[in-house]
Amino acid sequence: MLKETYIELLTKYTDNSSLIHELWLEIEKNYTNNKRYYHTLQHLENLLTISLEIKEKINHWDCYLLTLYYHDIIYDSTQTDNEEKSAELAENRLKKLSVSSGLITLCKAQILATKSHVESTDSDTNYFTDADLSILGQTWETYSAYFKNIRKEYTIYPDSVYNPGRKKVLQHFLSMERRFKTDFFYDKFETQAQQNIQKELDMLNE
Repeated sequence: MLKETYIELLTKYTDNSSLIHELWLEIEKNYTNNKRYYHTLQHLENLLTISLEIKEKINHWDCYLLTLYYHDIIYDSTQTDNEEKSAELAENRLKKLSVSSGLITLCKAQILATKSHVESTDSDTNYFTDADLSILGQTWETYSAYFKNIRKEYTIYPDSVYNPGRKKVLQHFLSMERRFKTDFFYDKFETQAQQNIQKELDMLNE
């Protein structure tokens, strides 16, 4: 579904099948990098699946989809500018497709919003960042697989460095008034997310 949805989306903007194929291969290559364990094609697949449930709530679905495919296209756990680089690459690729400047600007803003996940004045952005965080509210089995995969992506760092940083992230999430900005995601995942985050934090504090 992931590849088919991408190709169908791009055919709205170009009839250059070789360009579409080239751009898909780039996405596939980046998200299957052997240093990735969570930020993979499966992550995109999960995002697409949950996002289809809210499709009618999204004002600019094409933009939302482009954000989905490009938001983690650049990912290096040792760097802090992955979102900026992903947004820059997205802009370059969307210009090749002759996507409107307005849509490109919105797509870049949505990608950059995944850096902080703070509430936006744009509802589509809030839906996307909530979808991106929906892993937090999955079953404990799914959530524990997620944080173990995140740890693998940061394998370059010893526990003495990684654990304090991870605890800081978890404490930040717990300190938020609510983890999900939209009612759809709040109602669906908020309670379980709080329980999962607290449980992981307790494990790190043992």
